[in-house]
Amino acid sequence: MGNAYPEIRQNGPPMKIPPYIPDSFPGALPLLEFSNITVMRGEKKLLDRLSVTIREGEHIAILGPNGSGKSSFIRTINREYYPVLPEDDGVVFRIRGKDVWDVFDLRPLFGIVSPDLQFAYTRSVTGREVILSGFFSSIGLFNHRVTPLMEERADQIIRFLEIRHLEDRTMDTMSSGEARRFLIGRALVHDPKALILDEPANSLDLHALHTFRRTLRNIARSGVGIIMVTHNLHDIIPEITRVILMKNGRFSLDGPKEDILTDENIGDLFTVPVRVKEEEGWYYASGF
Repeated sequence: MGNAYPEIRQNGPPMKIPPYIPDSFPGALPLLEFSNITVMRGEKKLLDRLSVTIREGEHIAILGPNGSGKSSFIRTINREYYPVLPEDDGVVFRIRGKDVWDVFDLRPLFGIVSPDLQFAYTRSVTGREVILSGFFSSIGLFNHRVTPLMEERADQIIRFLEIRHLEDRTMDTMSSGEARRFLIGRALVHDPKALILDEPANSLDLHALHTFRRTLRNIARSGVGIIMVTHNLHDIIPEITRVILMKNGRFSLDGPKEDILTDENIGDLFTVPVRVKEEEGWYYASGF
């Protein structure tokens, strides 16, 4: 793998950096192609001329402090947010080579697990119903017609995630870690190209974190791409090979994990002196 691309200037217009493409994915199809994406909410700029290419099958982490724009980036992928179109043009907002999508065709490409979704599921819905609701993009099941093929797919996912013993319990009686595994199952029903995780390890104790990491590593090895946004280095599983640093609505560094996760880069990102330690593919920060 080559060196990471240079930092984007934080004062004045952001520099253009070439899209980073890992050596192991040179011929893979682009899943996402964003160029000069700016997102506004009222007078506030959430994303500032972001450019990135993510290939199918890649496992990447987007790392940044709270408020850096990570969740806004996810909402832009899912077309909850739309970019503004500046007069100078040059904006690319392409998914799997297409500029125009029906949102109902788009969303099955990405399985999304977020704190907002988990909060919405704090109710009396069984784990199995949560997984089946992924076929309908609903919160629970209502008058939906569940087919035998859907039931079979739910069984496959329950076996894969090792959650058979929890499937009849309701979400409001599960721990955060248990509930999150069913949300992952919900995200996998359409066999998505990528699983997108927004701060996935928040509120997990050590046991739940261990189980969650094992689950996520199994998914990565199964061929589903992982796009993780987080503010914690220790969320980044060994299978993730590419890291993008994000601050103030901009991507500042993008490249191989071992080049990006350094004392200097992480210290600058969080504005605190740190020591970054690597241990068997896991990264930790200390000394602050």
